[in-house]
Amino acid sequence: MHPNVELMLSALDLSASEAHTSEDLFTAPSIKMPHNRVYGGQVMAQSLVAAMRTVEPDRTVHSMHGYFLRPGDDTQSITFSVDRIHDGRSFSTRRTQAYQNSVPIFSMIASFQTEDGGLDHYEPMPAGITPPEDLPSPAELFANAPDPRAAYWANQRPFDLRYVNGPIYLDIPGPHIARQAIWMRCLDALPEDPNIHLAALAYASDYPILEPIYRRHGVPWATPGLKAASLDHAMWFHRPVRADEWLLYVQESPSAQGGRGLSLGRIYSRDGVLVASVAQEGTVRVPGV
Repeated sequence: MHPNVELMLSALDLSASEAHTSEDLFTAPSIKMPHNRVYGGQVMAQSLVAAMRTVEPDRTVHSMHGYFLRPGDDTQSITFSVDRIHDGRSFSTRRTQAYQNSVPIFSMIASFQTEDGGLDHYEPMPAGITPPEDLPSPAELFANAPDPRAAYWANQRPFDLRYVNGPIYLDIPGPHIARQAIWMRCLDALPEDPNIHLAALAYASDYPILEPIYRRHGVPWATPGLKAASLDHAMWFHRPVRADEWLLYVQESPSAQGGRGLSLGRIYSRDGVLVASVAQEGTVRVPGV
């Protein structure tokens, strides 16, 4: 297995702890990051896995809403506390709090549902998208990039992200518009457990979601003094998904104001089926603005 994928899976393999309250407790390690803060997608996916561990196997997550409360320390493990809020005939609701040093760093509520029939439609995938095979991989783009963070972008993520519009790491290629599209997939095959694929999708969804804001204003990630942080993250899981197959992540930003920006995303399977929707607001502070 690819070492980056193995590292992600080890972080998602939570250990159960003895609970002295009515809540379920789990612990998991953090993955080292260039900026020494816990990657938001990691703690979000781990919180989701913790909630999954407390739900009957016939119930699948259909939505999650999380708030990033404090920066996490990537040198420390994280404790996850799950509150079994509700178990109904078709739905279950869980609250997960992620802690370091007894202080919450992330808080999430997730809802799970038994399989059910009903009305079915979805917004179609945009037409005319360049296929991933015709786009460069991060390793190809940043093999010789001077920015030290490029080594992480190129070689240390568990996902291959290929930008239809071109990445905004070092500069902004093309027009300054508040939308972009990215093909992404895990670098290696994942276990057959559907919950692992859902958690991995949550893991990857946080990587580029704020980028349409910066693309719109011509601000690359390498801008000196740029500060960005996720404030909240919501996901709706519509249909079964494999995170180790190519997915198209279409994103747009309807608004940025007051040092914050909002981005919306839709994730499609290779054959054009909408599998998930994403929304995130984050702080977007640019020096001199």
